[in-house]
Order: sequence, then C-alpha cells, then structure tokens
Amino acid sequence: MVFTILLVFIAIIVLWLMFSSAYTVRQQSVAIIERLGKFHVISNSGFHFRLPFGIDSIAAVVQLRILQKNIIVETKTKDNVFIKLAVATQYRVSEDKVKDAYYSLSNPEAQISAYIEDALRSAVPKLTLDEVFERKDEIALDVQRQVAEEMAGYGYKVVKTLLTGVEPDEEVKQSMNEINAAQRKRAAAKELAEADKIKIVTSAEAEAEKDRLRGIGIAEQRKAIVDGLADSIKELKDSNISLTEEQLMSILLTNQYLDTMNVFASKGNSTVFLPSNPQGFDDIRTQILSALKA
Repeated sequence: MVFTILLVFIAIIVLWLMFSSAYTVRQQSVAIIERLGKFHVISNSGFHFRLPFGIDSIAAVVQLRILQKNIIVETKTKDNVFIKLAVATQYRVSEDKVKDAYYSLSNPEAQISAYIEDALRSAVPKLTLDEVFERKDEIALDVQRQVAEEMAGYGYKVVKTLLTGVEPDEEVKQSMNEINAAQRKRAAAKELAEADKIKIVTSAEAEAEKDRLRGIGIAEQRKAIVDGLADSIKELKDSNISLTEEQLMSILLTNQYLDTMNVFASKGNSTVFLPSNPQGFDDIRTQILSALKA
C-alpha cells in the first residue's frame, strides 16, 4: 500500500515536471532561452522542453514578422519652408541575428525613428519645397539605405521605407492653393481665347468663301446678260431692222433696265425713281455698259 502511494506520488511529480518544462513557440516567432541567466539557445517554432526549477527560462519571444513604424518628421527646406514629412518604415529581425537584435537594442522602434529623423534632416534642407515633392521616391530610397546600413549591425533588416506625405505649414499651403487657382484661371482664359480665335478665323473663312461665291455668281450673271443681249442683237439683225449695233444695244439695255425696275417694284417696293428726261436714260445706258465691261 505504501509502495503504491509512493509510485503515484512519483508519477505526479514526473508529470508536473514534464508539463512545467514543456513550452511551444508559435509560427514566425523564436524564443530566446537563458540558462542560469546566460544566453543558452534559440528555439524555433514548435514544441520544446527546458530544464525545470528555473534553470532554463524563456527570456523573450522575438517576432520574425514584418513590423511597421510610422513617424512624422518636421524639418525645413532649402527655401526656408517648414514641412512635416510622414514616413512609413517596414522592418524585421534577421533570422540569423536574433541574438544580436534582442541583446543589442532594448527599444528598436525608437532607434529606427532616430535614424530616420537624422537622415531626413540631413537631406531635406538641401532641397527646395518643389524638389521635395518631385523627388519623394528618391528621398525615401536614400533614407532606407542609410537606416538599413545602421540597423544591420543590430540584427535588423529594413524592408521598405515610404515617404507617404509632405505637408507644408498652413501659410505656405494657402499660398500654394492661391497659386494653383491662379494657374487654373490662366489656363481657362487661354483656352477661351483659343476658342474665340478659332471662332473668328472660321467666321472670316466663311465670309471669304461667301464673297468668293457671290463674285462667281455676279460674274455668271453678267455673262448671262451679255450672252442674252448678243442673242437679241443677232435676232434683230436677222429681221433686217435698219439700226446700228449701238442703237440696238441702247434699246435692249433700256428695255432690260425697265424690266429690272418692274421686278424690283413687284417685290414690295412701292416707289421707284426714274429719269425725268431722255438724257437720263442715256446716262443709265452708259452706266450699264460700264458695269458690263468691268
């Protein structure tokens, strides 16, 4: 009976030692094991045992996943503009330097922030505000290179650094907005002026084309009149009328003029002024002949 109780007691002790010595490490993590206060071993993810009674202890569990640090850095540009830079840095512990990462730095985030601030405050004052906006990616890459070189000695790897925002002070922002608004107004005025110019040129071309067509129409009309008069003179000559060509032309032109006046009056013009003596008709004939020869 006593022996049985002793076996049960021993079994309980063994089970307790097993459970108290067992531990697990999660995926993408490693555990730093210290023995009697000194570094002993690094345990990767999985199930493990350690010596009981505080001989072996888990000093820390170090994450191997990518971490991100967001910071705001205030500095001044070459043209004396105060700006705030938003920076996002992704970093992780190098798997082969876990021991250095844990024992070298107690606060890696603060160290990374300090290096980023130092890099930006060295680079940005050499650039104007416009250059900072234009070269955001170049600045971020330069900062990433400098910080990566510094943090590599502590067992950290800088994966990516992004300059996510550049914000000038309020006074400068207001001035920039006013400048942008003025530029947009100038662009709109220029577009409007171009549209007016096109409209004027198109109208002028249309007028020129109209005048050209009007000229062709007048020329064809004059030719038709002359051809008609020539045919009339030929018919009168064939009728053996004893009149000279000049007399025939005078009669025909006078008749043509009177027909035109008749058409003019038929279109709503109630008053038509005619010469009061025969000499006036001679003047009309002379003017018509001059117009046909023009």
